[in-house]
Amino acid sequence: MPMTITEKILAAAAGKDYVKPGELINAKVDLVLANDITAPVAIKEFEKIGLPGVWDKERVALVPDHFVPNKDIKSAEQAKMVRDFAHKQELTHYFEVGRMGIEHCLLPEQGLVGPGDVIIGADSHTCTYGALGAFATGVGSTDLAAAMALGETWFKVPESIKFVFNGKLNPWVGGKDLILYTIGKIGVDGALYRAMEFCGEAIEQLSMDGRFTMCNMAIEAGGKNGIIQPDEITRQYVEGRTKRPYTFYTSDPDAHYAEVHEFDVSKIELQVAFPHLPENARSIREAGNVAIDQSVIGSCTNGRMEDLRIAAQVLKGRKVNRRVRLIVIPGTQEIYRQAMREGLFDIFLEAGAAVSTPTCGPCLGGYMGILAQGERCIATTNRNFVGRMGHAGSEVYLSNPAVAAASAITGRISHPEEVL
Repeated sequence: MPMTITEKILAAAAGKDYVKPGELINAKVDLVLANDITAPVAIKEFEKIGLPGVWDKERVALVPDHFVPNKDIKSAEQAKMVRDFAHKQELTHYFEVGRMGIEHCLLPEQGLVGPGDVIIGADSHTCTYGALGAFATGVGSTDLAAAMALGETWFKVPESIKFVFNGKLNPWVGGKDLILYTIGKIGVDGALYRAMEFCGEAIEQLSMDGRFTMCNMAIEAGGKNGIIQPDEITRQYVEGRTKRPYTFYTSDPDAHYAEVHEFDVSKIELQVAFPHLPENARSIREAGNVAIDQSVIGSCTNGRMEDLRIAAQVLKGRKVNRRVRLIVIPGTQEIYRQAMREGLFDIFLEAGAAVSTPTCGPCLGGYMGILAQGERCIATTNRNFVGRMGHAGSEVYLSNPAVAAASAITGRISHPEEVL
């Protein structure tokens, strides 16, 4: 029977030859993940089970990244609970401050996730790893606790939607623009509990970093997972990096899809998602004269090397507007180090930006960039809900790194060509 890539991965994890959408399955997982917000709840639930240890200390990853370095006593206590549990369980993959990163940038970089894997994380943006050709999805902390104990979980097999991107990308347009445009077309519930499969010649030419960005935001359309069939670009990324054996799955040519959407990317311009939903995407030509107070370049969506290089290209030799705060957050320690080697920090600092240690901080309104009432921020993050980055009376606009950098220079939402 023909199957999509998502169905094939789930069938293999369930030990079955075939699965179909709507079917309930028990599936073995390859990795479970939690952070400093979600892990404490999972740890408490796990301890209620009464087992002496997790099912496999090599397959549980704990990454404090939301409120670290700790911003207050409560966040310090949460981080301590995670740290103590990781040490007690002798977990191989626990990442402390100074050796950590934003979880969805860090795990692929460290080779902990790979093609064909089934990965669950107590974080909604776990769907990022679909860029490698894995089935990756977010779960609740209690489901994660059970998976830490058993090494398996249950799923309802999702229907799949195919998104075909043909043509050649316009200058400065990247994965962030493609996913914002897509969400703008189908809405924040347009892929509810469905697999979003991205393909087409534009995706085949997209970098690994751009693919991570697209799959990262599948959840913003309600998707169960985002996924891209692995190819030579995937192979070059995982070879010598991914620590476990992996499998390249592909969709059958006659696989069934609930919907198929086709886009000509030559007609897709730079996108900006206006408050207060990611579906409020507009081309930058339609943005109008929107003044900003802050610009954030980073997050699990756009905190990778490619993102920092693009921002530096726009900022080089220019100054951040005196009315704007520009905050740059590399996604991992390795990205931080590489950016230093390439001289990107000199560009950022000379422009007047602040450079942070890796953290999710401002994205969820945690710290390192909280907005006051009436303030506006353009950010390369993934959500712009009411109060997402601070006061309920503030506003968040989503964009790619080039637009965020250009806007920091002009003091209003701007096309990068305005400053180049």
